[in-house]
Amino acid sequence: MATSIAHRATGIALSAGTIIVAWWLLALAAGPDYYDTFSAVARHPIGQIILFGFVWSLAFHLLNGIRHLAWDIGLGFDVQTANRTGVFVIALSLLLAVVVFASAYAVQGLRL
Repeated sequence: MATSIAHRATGIALSAGTIIVAWWLLALAAGPDYYDTFSAVARHPIGQIILFGFVWSLAFHLLNGIRHLAWDIGLGFDVQTANRTGVFVIALSLLLAVVVFASAYAVQGLRL
């Protein structure tokens, strides 16, 4: 039940997150001054939290969507399996988001 609600919430978050992606692309196309503004906002701790939430939403929505596809072909419907796969999706999506952020920090030469 919680993963179903989270799936819907992450879908909404991804829709809102496309505004961030659009801002990033527009700032990139507009030149260094505009991109510096975007970069300053994205590097701020609140910006980092928002970006992490966007990355986690993407990972969760993708993995839970795969889980739903398995359900569409009749796999994983018993309660024990559904609960296990739900926990797996949550854990793996958090792990993926952390790996993406750790990789980004490593590429930039920053420390966590």
